[in-house]
Amino acid sequence: MIREYKRTPLEMGVYRIHNTVNDKSFVASSRDIRSRLNRHKMQLRFGSEENRQLLADWKEFGESAFVFETLEALEPLDDPGYNPNEDLKVLLDLWIEKLTPWGEKGYNKAPSGE
Repeated sequence: MIREYKRTPLEMGVYRIHNTVNDKSFVASSRDIRSRLNRHKMQLRFGSEENRQLLADWKEFGESAFVFETLEALEPLDDPGYNPNEDLKVLLDLWIEKLTPWGEKGYNKAPSGE
């Protein structure tokens, strides 16, 4: 089982932490979405999340107000030297443009010029 787990490819792509009470979102990308979302959950539960707005709303509305989800998974190329960083950036930029998760709509920092 351990060997099979190690051979299972990690889900990479764009994820969102969505506050269902005020409809704000935090959108980011990761090479390992499951681990990154688990890390966010633990940091929120222990009060060590770096995003202070997100943490404040977590404390105000509680864990049940938040949904952790994958917005889009990135399928890795069959190339052993494949580096997904640029593809993840492009995907993230598309989702950021679509959701505009800053200001009244989210926890991300606004792009420069906004």
